Amino acid sequence: MDQVPRHVLPVLVLAQFAGTSLWFAVNAIMPDLQAELGWPDAALGALTSALQFGFILGTLVFALGAVADRYPARRVFLWCSLAGALCTLGAWWWVRDLQALMAWRFATGFCLAGIYPVGMKIAAQWYRQGLGAALGLLIGALVLGSASAHGLRAWGHELPWDRLMWAVSALAAGGGLLLYLGLGEPPVRPGAAAPLRWSAVATVWTDRRVRSSVLGYFGHMWELYTVWVMVPLVLATRLQGAAVSLAAFVVLGAGAIGCVVGGLLVRRCGGARVATAQLAASGLCCLLTPWAMQAPDALFGLWLLVWGITVSGDSPQFSALTARNAPPQAVGSVLTLTNSLGFAISIGSILLHVAWAQHTPLEAVLPWLAVGPLLGLWAMRPLLREERLAR
Repeated sequence: MDQVPRHVLPVLVLAQFAGTSLWFAVNAIMPDLQAELGWPDAALGALTSALQFGFILGTLVFALGAVADRYPARRVFLWCSLAGALCTLGAWWWVRDLQALMAWRFATGFCLAGIYPVGMKIAAQWYRQGLGAALGLLIGALVLGSASAHGLRAWGHELPWDRLMWAVSALAAGGGLLLYLGLGEPPVRPGAAAPLRWSAVATVWTDRRVRSSVLGYFGHMWELYTVWVMVPLVLATRLQGAAVSLAAFVVLGAGAIGCVVGGLLVRRCGGARVATAQLAASGLCCLLTPWAMQAPDALFGLWLLVWGITVSGDSPQFSALTARNAPPQAVGSVLTLTNSLGFAISIGSILLHVAWAQHTPLEAVLPWLAVGPLLGLWAMRPLLREERLAR
């Protein structure tokens, strides 16, 4: 890691932050759109799920075509950032047509498949040593980037909502240009393009260690994106206007702390222990919802902040555990298929909980998100036991 030029990691982190700002660009302006166009709350879940589905299809297409292996990864990142920026401008132009907006958000999700995973690949090409710490920072940047649309909305709350979409488009395009122009060719060049191995699906069920981390990840994904969608609704029970956007940025962006600190603790505590500790903490936050929604403002804010930190902080560790335990010749296939299934689970969770919340108080809906963490903790027991015996 010491041999890598100092500017490489800052460029990667800033580019990842800028590119992933596309993720929740529409979510941040949904209150404006609902007030102006009369859309129901269900539109929020439908638009987020359309993007998630686009990301799933994009990851499979990129993997099947070995796109980031056949073409320079920097160029793939650049073109996907520019395309994602154009899709967000398309969403702005057709924003009053909900069906067209869903199509543009689907296309944005497809483009994100060439930003988030490809950014991870570029990091792996530069950092043969110290990759875990680098990935912690990169996924932290993804979390912060995903929350950035809320921050931009809070900062420019007096501006028309369409200015936010322009700003996010410019930010994403700038991130692609920064990475392309700011980095040279990595010292580790990709080898021959490896095809997606569908037989790797069997490893998820037949290998005890892979199965443990994959099921833990699935439990994590049941909770993660639904929390990111619902946090502004929770905040709106006490705040209004720009204060909701600012608080949402703080709560969701705090997940970067969990990613970075979790990465630093891995050597001392072990990846399985770090992942399960954060998964347990976020699951407890789900269960505490009925009490926390009635708590004084200070405790209410602390509850949301802890939830924001821990709901994202276990993400790097689940990916690292699965990559470490999968067969070397099938790591890419296992990660691709696992991520696709995990995002599919997130779609189901988002649609279910957003629809449920339309006629049921949040205090009764959000505790059910704990089902994912609880099942994930149960699945992670073999890896925890193995980690304890190894120390």
